[in-house]
Amino acid sequence: AVKRLWPEVKLAIGPSIKEGWYYDMDAPFAFTPEHMTEIEAEMRKICKEKLKLERFELPREEAIKFMEEKGEPYKVELIQDLPEDAPISFYKQGEFTDLCAGPHLDSTGRIKGNAIKLTACNAAYWRGDSNRQTLQRIYGIAFPKKEELDAYLERIEEAKRRDHRKLGKELGLFMLRDEGPGFPFFLPKGMVLKNTLIDYWRQVHKKYGYVEISTPVILNRKLWERSGHWDHYKQNMYTTVIDGEDYAIKPMNCPGGMLVYKSEPHSYRDLPLRVGELGLVHRHELSGALHGLFRVRCFTQDDAHLFCRPDQLKDEFLKVMDIIFIIFKALDFENFEAQISLRDKVNRDKYIGSEENWEKAESAIIEACQEKGLKAKIEYGEAAFYGPKLDFMVKDAIGRRWQLGTIQVDYNLPERFELEYTGEDNKKHRPVMIHRAPFGSMERFVAVLIEHTGGKFPLWLTPDQVSILPISEKFNDYAYEVKRQLEAEDLSVLVDGRNEKIGRKIRDTELKRIPYMLIVGEKEAENNEVSVRKQGEGDKGSMKIATFAENLNAEVEELLKEW
Repeated sequence: AVKRLWPEVKLAIGPSIKEGWYYDMDAPFAFTPEHMTEIEAEMRKICKEKLKLERFELPREEAIKFMEEKGEPYKVELIQDLPEDAPISFYKQGEFTDLCAGPHLDSTGRIKGNAIKLTACNAAYWRGDSNRQTLQRIYGIAFPKKEELDAYLERIEEAKRRDHRKLGKELGLFMLRDEGPGFPFFLPKGMVLKNTLIDYWRQVHKKYGYVEISTPVILNRKLWERSGHWDHYKQNMYTTVIDGEDYAIKPMNCPGGMLVYKSEPHSYRDLPLRVGELGLVHRHELSGALHGLFRVRCFTQDDAHLFCRPDQLKDEFLKVMDIIFIIFKALDFENFEAQISLRDKVNRDKYIGSEENWEKAESAIIEACQEKGLKAKIEYGEAAFYGPKLDFMVKDAIGRRWQLGTIQVDYNLPERFELEYTGEDNKKHRPVMIHRAPFGSMERFVAVLIEHTGGKFPLWLTPDQVSILPISEKFNDYAYEVKRQLEAEDLSVLVDGRNEKIGRKIRDTELKRIPYMLIVGEKEAENNEVSVRKQGEGDKGSMKIATFAENLNAEVEELLKEW
């Protein structure tokens, strides 16, 4: 369609992706929404023409000449970079021919024109190289039926309504500033949310026998060389020079945890040792990759490092899985998938450690999943450079999948740091290590939670549980007395004492996603009562202040009974 409308446009590459496809193009003008409308109209025409698609192959030199004659330099480069023995295939439909491995449908008539939508256009570098030509990337999607397209577009609109950047601003949770790109600011209500999650994290981990530490944010180069980060991760690290020596701001908490373990001798009786750390880490991300709280340069990782004997590894791995399941259930993330991330079968150079240790680590994860009855997809090439891992992808309220929670088995860092414990045989042995983070990044978890709930957080987690709405200003004093009594019962309460009509106050409170509204006027003040409204359910009747407080705390306890 683009080549029909603007023959001078040069085509680059256009793969299918998880949702639809994109095509990178080099155009002498910027594509606008008006251009998109024209392209869609032309695409619909092509569908109606029911053009047959024909596949053919050409020898390498003929293929290069063919694309040169068509004035497609990007296609020529792609052909030149193909392996010598690779088949070079093309697909032809009507007057249009494109380089493609295929396969394709047999006819453009298979596509319903009213089920096509171009969704976005943005900049992209040729072959992902920022030093090369900037292209324009047009995204699109198609479905067998218009009804499916309509449902998809509604889901996209719902995602926009749930956008954590939008809701984060509206609810006063966090802000992002040009003075610190990728470095988020948490506001008072956001800190209540974050700290409540952290308090919950601490209670769960205390129950499972964890201790907590804090390690320095900046450590010297020798440590990062020893851990392998300096050689394998330096492009993502912020570095500095102190007293003439190289230092790095930590991108991970692990090396500091190694030093804590090495600070005193350990016996086999001490293990397993479960050490948690809510560590602030920094990782350099390209500016184009930054996205709200989903991708930042500074975040709190809810890390823990477990040091155990080899015979304890599987049991400890299973207990970590239990912790992740408990946290997911408390936050209504019960719909999730698991992925076992193993080494690349071919390219082993990017990993550290012995073949034997890798095989033991990978087997431990697979066996633990089998014992738990957890169906996990295996992905090769997705392991960390120091060990395999089990990652969890949760499905949110509108069907999107997010990677949250990870468990990693590591034989290699204990080897590099020469960690030891004295065994029952009175000899020195090497512990095995488990890295794990149920939330992953606290910032990213908060972003997913905002979008999953649409800002309507569980009662135990929401920054403001109750809003008291006086019918008029003369009842403000009573409203603040109710607030005092509820806060004494450990509830989070605010008063809307504005000189506004009660209907306006109710609407504004609903927009703030506050779970409960208490309407107070003359009758309530006389009877020491409150008139209760619940978000999404409406009027719940009048009750005594003490009864309301008791009911709310009982509701919180019920929500968290799995603790």
